[in-house]
Amino acid sequence: MGMSVTISAATEQDAEQIFRLQYLCFQSEAALYGNYRIAPLVQSLDSVREEVTADLVFVARLGDEIVGSVHGRSTEDAAAAIGKLCVHPRLQGHGIGARLLRAAESALADERGARMFRLQAGHRSESNLQLYSRVGYQRVGTSRGTDGVPMIVLEKTADSYATTA
Repeated sequence: MGMSVTISAATEQDAEQIFRLQYLCFQSEAALYGNYRIAPLVQSLDSVREEVTADLVFVARLGDEIVGSVHGRSTEDAAAAIGKLCVHPRLQGHGIGARLLRAAESALADERGARMFRLQAGHRSESNLQLYSRVGYQRVGTSRGTDGVPMIVLEKTADSYATTA
């Protein structure tokens, strides 16, 4: 019988696995844009450790292996920024990303009082944009990442986070 994937809050001991997973998962995004300087690929291990300590970070585990992660943090406008959602390539398409989003949204609303969730996806990242649309996010604008990649800004209200599943 196989193991099931569990979702839990990340600990500082998870930082190195998150760091490695991000590097693996965001290679396809970098290739899509021809830009290998996107934030998850140039982030330091110390920076990941700081995020795990300061932000709400959730991981998906298959046994002892971290196979997915997502970061959430409060912003000044009673919103929450969600980012760096990634799932190991061999497990994509099985609902793990949606489960990670749900965990982040729930904690950000319940523990940090978020009334709105905001995230960004690269304008060519169709599978990511489809996932976000499927779980209730709406396109509200565009921006440009610090790496120069054109981004689509998406939002959803906290009272609709229960639809992410």
